[in-house]
Amino acid sequence: METQGKDKPNGGTHRAMNAQMLGKLCVVAVLMFGFGYALVPIYKQICELTGVNVLTPKDAKVESASNTQVDTSRTIVVEFDANAQGPWRFRPTVASMKVHPGEMAQVVYEVVNTQSRSIDAQAIPSYAPQQASAHFKKLECFCFKQQTLGPNEAKQMPVVFYIDPALPKDVKTITLSYTFFEVGGAGKKAG
Repeated sequence: METQGKDKPNGGTHRAMNAQMLGKLCVVAVLMFGFGYALVPIYKQICELTGVNVLTPKDAKVESASNTQVDTSRTIVVEFDANAQGPWRFRPTVASMKVHPGEMAQVVYEVVNTQSRSIDAQAIPSYAPQQASAHFKKLECFCFKQQTLGPNEAKQMPVVFYIDPALPKDVKTITLSYTFFEVGGAGKKAG
């Protein structure tokens, strides 16, 4: 019984030491979080004072600067065409637009599934003149992946693009044409 009496004071001492250690670890964790949280504004201040902050300049002239890769001396007319090979209506929202080489532009195509069943479809682009295809750069396009249209569903699908400034100078008009066709046959029944 004497050994039990000796263990209780040691057990109490260990608990007190563990609680003290836990308290110290919690303080260290809070200080580390606070230091990490304060590091961002401190870093921003140091960058602004030393002039290192070139990614987010506060100079209004720099913010309003235009893209220097845009060739404003040339204008290309881009015509849009749509061919439907299936049970839907498919068309661009505009027939054409004028863009400068290097300038980002967006056009929207609309498609309406006229069936009471789901349809999987894919769009394939083509370009005229053929030499323009290497210079027509799409960043976002519904043609990148297969589209699923629900029964009687209508979708607006954007195409974000630019014309490479290396386009030959004699090309003044480019036609972007899409053929939208059903993939997988009869489709899925609505259900």
